[in-house]
Amino acid sequence: MTRSQLRHLAAHLITPLLMCLGMAFAYLGAFHQPEPHDLALAVVGDSPQSQILAQTMKDKGGAGVDVVTVPNRDAAISALNARELVGAYVPSATTPELLVATANSDTSAMAAELAFRAVADHQGVPLVVTDVTTKASGDPTGQGLFFLLVALSVGSYGSVAVIGAAGAALRMRVRAGVGVVTAAIVSLIGVLVAGPVFGVIDSSYASVFGMAWLYSAGIILIGIGLHTFLKRWTTLALITLFVMLNFTTSGGVYGPELQNGFFGALHSFWTGANLLEGLRDLLYFDGGAGFGARLFGLFAWLAVGLTLVVVAGRYEARHAPKPVAPAAVEEEIGESVAV
Repeated sequence: MTRSQLRHLAAHLITPLLMCLGMAFAYLGAFHQPEPHDLALAVVGDSPQSQILAQTMKDKGGAGVDVVTVPNRDAAISALNARELVGAYVPSATTPELLVATANSDTSAMAAELAFRAVADHQGVPLVVTDVTTKASGDPTGQGLFFLLVALSVGSYGSVAVIGAAGAALRMRVRAGVGVVTAAIVSLIGVLVAGPVFGVIDSSYASVFGMAWLYSAGIILIGIGLHTFLKRWTTLALITLFVMLNFTTSGGVYGPELQNGFFGALHSFWTGANLLEGLRDLLYFDGGAGFGARLFGLFAWLAVGLTLVVVAGRYEARHAPKPVAPAAVEEEIGESVAV
C-alpha cells in the first residue's frame, strides 16, 4: 500500500472517528449524571405546616428544586396536566399521596417520588403514588414516542445520503420534491408501526402523521441543502444535528429538569424536542400545555430547510458548467480539422 493510499484512507477515517468523539461527548455529557435543575414540585395545602414543609424542601434542595404550595388536590392536578409541575405531595398523617404525570416524563416523576418518599419515610408511613395521566396501552412507560422519534430521525437523515448520491445529477427542485415525498413515506412507516403494530399511538393518527411529516421533511430538506456545500461531510453534520444533539435534548430519556443547562436550553427549541413534547401534549394532555409553541417550532425547522434548499439551488445554478454555444463548437471543430 502506497503512502498516498494510506493518506486517502486516513482522511476517510476522520469522519467515523469524529462521530465517535461527538457521540461520547453528547451522550455522556447529557446522561452520565442526572441531577435536578429547577425540578418543579408542590406541597398541597395552605396550612402553616404545608408552607413549612415546602420551604424546608426548597432549602435542602437548593437550586435543584423549586417547591411551591397549591391550595388543594384539584389545583395540583390542573398544574400537572398543564405540565407546570412534576410532582405534588398531599400531606397526611397516615396516607400521604404523591401526584405525578408520568406521561410528562417518567424519569422526572421518579425523581419527584424519590424526593417525597424521604418525607414519608421520615414520618414512618407508606407513600401512595398516583399517576394523573393515562398513556396508550402499548406504551406503559411513555418511552415509545421517543423510539418513534429515533426511527423517524434515522429514516430521514439516511434518506439524505441516498438523495445526495443517487440524485446528484437532478435539479435542486427535483431533489427537494423527492425529499418531501420521502418524508411522507418515512412518517407513514413510523405511524403505522408505532400505531396499529405496537399500540404506542392509539388516537389522533392524522395529527401524529402531520407532525411526523413536518419533522422528517425539515431534516431531509436541511440535509439536501447542506449537501451542496458540505459534500461528504454532510453525514457528520446531520448526525451531529439530529442524533448527538437531537436525541439527548428531546426529553425522551431525561427531561430538561434533570439535565445541565446546555442540554436543557436546547430542549426548549430543538426539533426532536418539538416533536416529542408536541406529541405528548397532543396525545396525553389534550393538545394543551405548550402544544402550539412546539408545532410552531416544527414549522420553523421546516422553514430553515426550505431556505437552505433555495440558497443551495441558486448556488448550484451560478456554479453550473456553462453550455457551449453550437457556433463555438463548430468553430472549434473546424480549427481542429484545419490543424
